[in-house]
Amino acid sequence: MLRVRCLRGGSRGAEAAHYIGWRLGRVFTGWVQRSLQSTQAATASKNTCAADDNKATSPVPKDCPVCSYNEWDPLEEVIVGRAENACVPPFSVEVKANTYEKYWAFYQKFGGQSFPKEHVKKAIAEIEEMCNILKREGVIVKRPDPIDWSVKYKTPDFESTGMYAAMPRDILLVVGNEIIEAPMAWRARFFEYRAYRRIIKDYFNCGAKWTTAPKPTMADELYDQDYPIHSVEDRHKLAAQGKFVTTEFEPCFDAADFIRAGRDIFVQRSQVTNYMGIEWMRRHLAPDYRVHIISFKDPNPMHIDATFNIIGPGLVLSNPDRPCHQIELFKKAGWTVIRPPVPLIPDDHPLWMSSKWLSMNVLMLDEKRVMVDANETSIQKMFENLGISTIKVNIRHANSLGGGFHCWTCDIRRRGTLQSYFD
Repeated sequence: MLRVRCLRGGSRGAEAAHYIGWRLGRVFTGWVQRSLQSTQAATASKNTCAADDNKATSPVPKDCPVCSYNEWDPLEEVIVGRAENACVPPFSVEVKANTYEKYWAFYQKFGGQSFPKEHVKKAIAEIEEMCNILKREGVIVKRPDPIDWSVKYKTPDFESTGMYAAMPRDILLVVGNEIIEAPMAWRARFFEYRAYRRIIKDYFNCGAKWTTAPKPTMADELYDQDYPIHSVEDRHKLAAQGKFVTTEFEPCFDAADFIRAGRDIFVQRSQVTNYMGIEWMRRHLAPDYRVHIISFKDPNPMHIDATFNIIGPGLVLSNPDRPCHQIELFKKAGWTVIRPPVPLIPDDHPLWMSSKWLSMNVLMLDEKRVMVDANETSIQKMFENLGISTIKVNIRHANSLGGGFHCWTCDIRRRGTLQSYFD
C-alpha cells in the first residue's frame, strides 16, 4: 500500500508553527497513519448509487445521477462553468498572495468591475463550443445560473463583490454519490455557491448526497494580514518555508486542491487550503476514503490539477517545474509518471489568475480520450504517443480567467465502481 508523508521544510511562521506543534504530538501522527491505513472494502454493487432502504426519508431512486470515483472512468454527465458577468475580484490580501506581480495594478484598478468585456465575450463563445463538443461525445452537460457578480455584499466580518461561476472544480467535489461544497478561501467567492444551488437541489431530489463544508467567516484572522509580499520573489521564499496567506483560524479549502483515485484522494496544503480544511475532509470521508497530503516544489501552490493531474489508473501527469516531493512513492507503487512538455502559450497572452501550465489541466473523457487545448500541439503528441485520442478545443480566452478544461468542469457521473489503486 502506498505510504504518503507530508514533507515540508523550514519554518511555517509563528502561528502555523504553534498550531502544527500542538497537533504533532496529539493528532497529526495518528491522522496520517489513519489516512494511510487500508479500510475494509465496501460490498461491491452493480449500482453504487442505489437507494438505502433503511433511510427514514423517501426511497432514493435506483439510478442516482451523481456517481464518480476518479478522474478517468467514462464521463457521462458534467457541470461546465459560465464566464457570463465575470468580475475582477477586489485586491485583498488573499488575492495578492495568489496572483502575479505584473497583474497587481490590474486588480487595483478594476477590482469589483467586469473583466474586459470583449475578452469575456470570446471566452463565453469558446465555452459554448466546448459544451457542444462534449454533447457530441455523448456527455450530458449542465450549467450554473448566471448571476450579477458586481453586486457588493457585506457580512459581519468583511465586504466584497463577487467573481464568477466559471470554475465548478474549485467549489464542488464529487466523491461517489456525494456532492461536497467547498468552503473556499477568497472573500470574492463567498457566495459563489448560489450559482449551483438549482443544479445541486435537482441532484439531491434524484437521490444524491449533498454536503456543505463548514462555511468560514473569512474574518481577518483567517489571513496573515502581514503576509510580506512586495514581489513574487518574496512569495517564492515564503512558500519554500511552508508559509501561506491562510492561517489555521478555521477550516478552508478549494475543491480543486483535491484529486481523486478511487479510495485514495490526494491533497496539497496551499494558499487556499489549510490543514484544518484537510482534516475536516479526512474525518468526513473516513473510513471509506483515505486522504493523503502531498507537497510540491511550488512557489505559489493553489489548486493541484495544473501540478499533479491523475489521468488513468496508475498514470499521472507531474509538472516538471513543480516536482512532487513524494513522487518516488508513486513509482514504487507501480505508477507511471509522465512529465508533460513545456506549454506553448505565448508570454503576452493574459493569464490573470493562473500559470501557463493549464496545458496539462486536461479533462479525461475516459482512459482513451482526452480534451486538450487545440493550440498545445506538443502535449497532443504526448497523449497520442500514450495511445490516448485527443479532442482538441480552443479555450485560450477562457484560460485567461483562471482555468483549463479540468477547472472549467466538475464531473458528476462517470461509469465505474469504487476501487483501490494502491493496495
